[in-house]
Amino acid sequence: MNGVDYYELLGVARDASSAEIKSAYRSLARVMHPDAGGTAGTFRNLQEAYETLSDPVRRAAYDRGDLASGTEGGAPGGPTVTRRRRRPHTRRTRRDFGADPNFVPPKPEPDVDQLPWWHAVNPKQPVRYIPRAPYRGGAMATAIGGWALLLPVVLVNEVWPLLLVLWLMPAIAVAGAYRYAPEYLPAASEDRAFITEFGRCTVFGEPAGVRGEHGERLTAELLSTYLTRIPGVRIFHGLSWPDSVFADIDHAVLCGRRLVLVESKMWLPGHYTADADGTLRRNGSVFRGGSTNLVESIATYRELLRDIEVVGALVLYPSRAGEITASEPPGTVRAPPMTPAGFVDEIGHYLAADPARVHRDAFRQVLARVIP
Repeated sequence: MNGVDYYELLGVARDASSAEIKSAYRSLARVMHPDAGGTAGTFRNLQEAYETLSDPVRRAAYDRGDLASGTEGGAPGGPTVTRRRRRPHTRRTRRDFGADPNFVPPKPEPDVDQLPWWHAVNPKQPVRYIPRAPYRGGAMATAIGGWALLLPVVLVNEVWPLLLVLWLMPAIAVAGAYRYAPEYLPAASEDRAFITEFGRCTVFGEPAGVRGEHGERLTAELLSTYLTRIPGVRIFHGLSWPDSVFADIDHAVLCGRRLVLVESKMWLPGHYTADADGTLRRNGSVFRGGSTNLVESIATYRELLRDIEVVGALVLYPSRAGEITASEPPGTVRAPPMTPAGFVDEIGHYLAADPARVHRDAFRQVLARVIP
C-alpha cells in the first residue's frame, strides 16, 4: 500500500485494540466497497491494512518497520520499502506442495466464553412465525363484537365516565398485546398448522449425503453444536439450485429474514482473503488450488427469495498439516473465507440480531431445495 499509514487509513490509534480495529474496518468497508461507490483498489488497500493490524504477529512486524508501507524506488522524504529476505533453499518432498490424502483436520472447538452473542441469546425465547398470520377465529370476532355492543350501555349510564374507563382498559390491553406482544397471544391457525407439520425440528437434510467430505461433516457439527442455541435458527444440508438435481450448496442457515449459504472446503494452509469481485487470494496471490460456486449460489437465492437477506460464508479447513487463517467478516465481500472459529463468531453474531423468528414462506422454499 503506497505511502499510506495503516492506522491512519483505518482511523484508529496505534494502541487500538483488536475489537476497535475490526469495528473501524467494518464501518469503512460498508462505504468503501465497490458496490457502495468505492473503487476496487481503495477497498483492496483497506483489506490489506486490516489483515495486517488484525494479525498480532504481522502487526508487531509492521510496528517495528519490518512490513513498512511505501512507494517503489524510495522517493525522497517518503517511507521506504522493506523487502522480505529470501528463505534459504531447502529440498522438499512432493507432499509439501499439495494436499495430504491421509490428513484429517482436527475438530474445531470454539470457546463459548469468547463468543459475545452466545451469552446475549436466550435459547428458551419463544419463537414467532412471520409473516404474521391474521386471527380468523369466530370466537375472537364474537367476543370483540359483544364487547363493542356494551359501549352504548356504558354511555347512557349516570356514571358513564367511570364505566367508560373500565370499558377501555381491557380493550386497550388486548389491542396492545396484539400489536406489540403477539408472542403472548394464542398461535393463529397457520402457525399451529406449521408447528404440526414440522414440529420443533431445527435440522433438515443429511450432511453425509452431500459429498461426505471431512470439512462438510465438521461444519455440520459446528452448526448443530453452536448455532442451534439461537431459537429461530433452522439448518439445511445439501441444497440445490432451481432446476438442478445436485447438491450445489453444502449448508444453509435461516433465521428470521436472514439466510446464510455455507460451503466447506479443505484447502492448503495459508492466509485467505477475497477481493470485492469475489477473487480468492492465498498469502496475497490469486488462489488457483480450488474453486467455489458460492457467489453464484448467493445470486441465485437472492433472486429466489426477494424478501430475504442472503449472504455467504466459505469455511476453510487445512488439507494437510498447517494452519489456515482468514480475516473477512460477513457482508464485506460476497463470499468471505472464514476459519471455523471465525465462522461461529461472525455468523452467530449476524443471526443473533433477530434470534427468535422463523419466516414460514422462506423456510418452505429452502426446504424444497434440500436433496433427499
